[in-house]
Amino acid sequence: MLIQNNFYTIKNSIQNISSNTKIIAVSKNQDFSKILELIKIGHTEFGENKLQEAALKWKNYFAIYPKVNLHFIGKLQSNKVKDICSLFNYVHSLDSKKLALKFSEVEKQTNKKLKYFIQVNIGEESQKSGIDIKDCKNFIFFCKELNLNILGLMCIPPADKDPKNYFLKLKELNDENNLKELSMGMSADFETAAKLGATYVRVGSLIFGNRN
Repeated sequence: MLIQNNFYTIKNSIQNISSNTKIIAVSKNQDFSKILELIKIGHTEFGENKLQEAALKWKNYFAIYPKVNLHFIGKLQSNKVKDICSLFNYVHSLDSKKLALKFSEVEKQTNKKLKYFIQVNIGEESQKSGIDIKDCKNFIFFCKELNLNILGLMCIPPADKDPKNYFLKLKELNDENNLKELSMGMSADFETAAKLGATYVRVGSLIFGNRN
C-alpha cells in the first residue's frame, strides 16, 4: 500500500500541473513484488536501465500483463541492441549514428518497431552520454531517414545545478524539430519538468523507496 500511496501522491502533484505528463516508474533494482503493487492499480509504464536484470525480472510476465510498456533508460551498447529490441517498447537513450543504424537493422530483421527518445547532452558535460546540442537537428534527420520512430528528446541535467534552464533548452530544441514527446525530470525535479513541458518523467526512489 505504501508504494501505491507514493505513486498517487506523485500522480496528483503532476495532474495539478499538467494533464499531458506520464510517469515512468523506474523499477531498476526493485523486486517484482513491488512492481506488482503498481500493476494492480493499472499503471503500465516502467523503466529499467540494465538489460540483464530487466530480462530476468520481466520475461515471464509480459504474457500475463500485455499492456505493460517497458522503457530502456540506461546507456546503450551496440552488442545489446537485438536483446533490447526484443524486450523493450521504448528507448530513451539513443545517442549515436552507430546505434541508430543497428536499431534500424534489427527492426528490419525482427519486424518490430520501437519508440525512441534521443538523449541530448544538455549540460555539455564530458562525462555524460548524449549528442551535442549543435548536432541535434542533423541527428534527428539521420534517424528519421532510417525510419526510426523518434518521439522526442531526453536529457539528464547537471546534478549540481538548477534544472530549469536545461529543461527550457530541451523543450526549445524539441519544438524547433517538431517533436511531440519530451522525456525529462526524475525524482528530484519531476514537478519542474512537468511545468516546462515534459510528457514523460522518470521517477524511481520516490515511488519504491530505497533500492535493494
